[in-house]
Amino acid sequence: MNNSTMKRFKVFAVAATVLFLTACSTLQQVASVLVPSQYEMAGGLKDALSQGVFRGIDAFADPNGNPLVRFALPGDAAKIENALQQWGLDKTFKQVTQKYTNAMATAVVAAKPIFLNSIKSMSIKDAAGILITDNTHAATDYFKNTTTSNLMTAFRPIVDSTVKLQGADKDWKKITSVYNAIPFISKPLEDNLTDFVAARAIDAMFVSIANEEKNIRTNLSFRKTDMMKKVFAYADDQMKKKNVQYNLSK
Repeated sequence: MNNSTMKRFKVFAVAATVLFLTACSTLQQVASVLVPSQYEMAGGLKDALSQGVFRGIDAFADPNGNPLVRFALPGDAAKIENALQQWGLDKTFKQVTQKYTNAMATAVVAAKPIFLNSIKSMSIKDAAGILITDNTHAATDYFKNTTTSNLMTAFRPIVDSTVKLQGADKDWKKITSVYNAIPFISKPLEDNLTDFVAARAIDAMFVSIANEEKNIRTNLSFRKTDMMKKVFAYADDQMKKKNVQYNLSK
């Protein structure tokens, strides 16, 4: 091998090595983008839940147009309402419904920091399992199961104060005193609806959060933050691979 050939060989070897190293570096960079850390997974899930909280609060801002966030009587609502109408309490009933609906909306807005702080404290331990799933509201389910008890504890005084501020508690006592005196009533109405209203408001918020999570998982336009875009794109990719493997195994 002459000197000229040797030089060309060395140049080729160096170029090949550079290209190989560059390719490896590029692959590593791509992998780092496609495979988020558990911390990033948790961050993306928290962003999604927070977005759902804000969407839920927006729904409560105009409760009259959304049956999900309107107050509904506990138990057989239609039967109770018919009985109240027969006893001339239909006007009072409408007032109570509106006041409790307003109280729920006020309580939810006041409790916004409670929801957001609960999301921040969500553990990252199960982030991957929550992210990569065909359950379109897995993060909401996790959040609901781990925080409902604490949310109820924090929500009760907020609901109680807003109900009293609206005067709904006084109107409700008028209704219960008449309704519970009706002969042959199988199930009397409760005197205090604080827990019921708090639970209904929290449940309505979780329904809204679950709907938003489903939108984020199934519609790219709902992924508003870079973290959400990254982790849910990764989740999409992993679910496609799972589906392919499942179909091949059939």
